[in-house]
Formats: sequence, structure tokens, C-alpha cells
Amino acid sequence: MFNKLIDWAVNSRLIVLLLLVITIGVIGWQLPNLKLDAFPDVTNVQVQVNTEAEGLAAEEVEQLITYPIEAVMYALPQVDEVRSISKTGLSIVTVVFEEGTDIYFARQLVFEGCRRRGKIFPRAWAPRKWAPTPPASVRFINTCSPPSPVPGWMPCNCAVLTTGC
Repeated sequence: MFNKLIDWAVNSRLIVLLLLVITIGVIGWQLPNLKLDAFPDVTNVQVQVNTEAEGLAAEEVEQLITYPIEAVMYALPQVDEVRSISKTGLSIVTVVFEEGTDIYFARQLVFEGCRRRGKIFPRAWAPRKWAPTPPASVRFINTCSPPSPVPGWMPCNCAVLTTGC
């Protein structure tokens, strides 16, 4: 069967060339209409609330800041999941919304929820960021830079840098 097809293609070069030109033309005509993305965002809709509380231990951050924020976030409409991390002086609450929720609508809901519940926080502990958090754009990078090079022993000043949003 393939032999017959090859024989026909060799004997009908003009028709094969014409079909090739038509195919390339259709591809060239449809190519601008394709929705392609170099880095497709396949994540769900997430909003992250970062709250700094300097001087509090991780347990205190969990009890005084993270838990009240989580309680408010669970009550929001279209919330699929709420995740949190409490560290010394830092509370990170990630709110995951249902598929198809508009990111700006989700950010507005989280903002309003935090404002509603904001009266329980001292002014210094108020949540400061409501950022959309696609995983490709937010990274925490730990950097250490010594104050002065000392042979054999080098104390480091560590900082956490946030890149992306």
C-alpha cells in the first residue's frame, strides 16, 4: 500500500507540490490565530496574605495572626482551600479559589476579608500584601553575605528576598 502511495507521489509531482503549497498557506493563515504561551499558567487562582509580626515566636504568630486570618478566609465565597505557614515573625496564608474565579475578584474578596477582620490586629501586625501568586513568579531566595572575610569563621547576615509580584 505504501509502495503505491510512493509511486503515485513520484509520478504526480505537480499535484504533491500543489498540496504542499496549499497546506503551508493554510498553516500560515491560521498561525496568528493560535493561542500559544511560552510559559502557560496551569496553576489555580491563589491569593497570598503575608503578615509580618516582628518579635513574635512561631506559636504566637500562629495563634494571634494566622488562625484569625484563616477563619475569615474560609468564610469567603468560592474558596477551595486555605494553606498557611507560620514562622518567627512571619505569617503566610495562601487562599486557593475555585477554578474559573477571576484573580482580581479573588484579590478583592481577600482584601475585604482582611479589612473586616483587621480590627483585631495591632496596627504593626496588619496584613500588608495581597498578591496574586502564580508559582512561576514568586520565589523566596535566602542570601547570606558576611560582614567581613574572616579566615576559618564567617558569621553571616541573612536576608530573605522576594522576587516576582
